[in-house]
Amino acid sequence: MTEITLDKTVGAIAAELPGAAELFRRHGISFCCGGDVPLAEAAEKAGLAPTSLLNELDALAQAAGRDAPEETLPLIAHLITRYHATHRTELAFLIPLAQKVERVHSDHPSAPTGLAETLITLQDELESHMMKEEQVLFPMMQRGGSPAISHPIRQMRDEHDHEARHLQAIEHITHGFALPPEACGSWTALYIGLRKFTDDLIAHMRIENTILFPRFNAAAAR
Repeated sequence: MTEITLDKTVGAIAAELPGAAELFRRHGISFCCGGDVPLAEAAEKAGLAPTSLLNELDALAQAAGRDAPEETLPLIAHLITRYHATHRTELAFLIPLAQKVERVHSDHPSAPTGLAETLITLQDELESHMMKEEQVLFPMMQRGGSPAISHPIRQMRDEHDHEARHLQAIEHITHGFALPPEACGSWTALYIGLRKFTDDLIAHMRIENTILFPRFNAAAAR
């Protein structure tokens, strides 16, 4: 992942930086359907100074990953316990809740139609992704890595990009997690849970892409 610049699109930033999506929502910046707009242009359309928005994003970037251990082995353990296990637990809760909300509110114009199906697809792909990390990539890293590690790292990065597209679909289906005034408790709980899940997944991918993977890419190149 590259650094945040005014030329980078808001869609890419939202998919890569934990907290950026919420920041954009707060400023009324569309990063889903309008996500191909450069940050500078999006800021100006929202009536913001581009450099001011960039500073807010830089602050988020500085805070990202602060709770992650610095050493490689504890970092891997942290990824498994803090993110892999949490994703599994939360998706197991969110999918039936999404199915319930879609069923009960199927006639509502703001109903998140297709959300459960998207979450099921993401769950299947994410489970496969995490198993490959736990059974193949992380053990290679725990043994110190090798030149062969570049291939699974590249595959994991590609899968991260695919998972980010699922998050964009969730953002679109839920209208940016916008609840109607009459939303019931289940609908509210669903969107609260989804906000946390998406922020967690973005943070998870960022730690791997910007902290863990580069350590072994550099080693493989030597």
